[in-house]
Amino acid sequence: MVLMGKKLTIIKIRKIHSPNVNQELQWLGNSLGLFNLRDKDSSCFRVFITLVRRARQNKHVSSDDIAEKLSLSRGTVVHHLTKLMDSGIVLREREGYILRESNLQNLVRDLQRDMEGMFTELNEVAREVDEKLG
Repeated sequence: MVLMGKKLTIIKIRKIHSPNVNQELQWLGNSLGLFNLRDKDSSCFRVFITLVRRARQNKHVSSDDIAEKLSLSRGTVVHHLTKLMDSGIVLREREGYILRESNLQNLVRDLQRDMEGMFTELNEVAREVDEKLG
């Protein structure tokens, strides 16, 4: 799915209920295609969690701060931030990086609205093409 020139992959993964919030966040991120098997040390997941926590406080964070907090190289952090920005989930602003919304429910609602708008546009183009094809 492309959102405002962004790419997000939605993956249907069976939900396993867990009292562990990190497992719930892992499932959410996996369902949004944010993490992959190559991320052996879960660095993207850890960057995502950092952004989720900061967003709840409506605070931006720099790549240097994330790198220091997570003991990762700045290059690794910037790589993951770029992927999260490309997905439309993270914004880069003058003050630093921040989750698109201050809470996850609003984030998912925004993504759903974006997706619905995209499907509306696809449906309209498909109708126009059908009409031209006769």
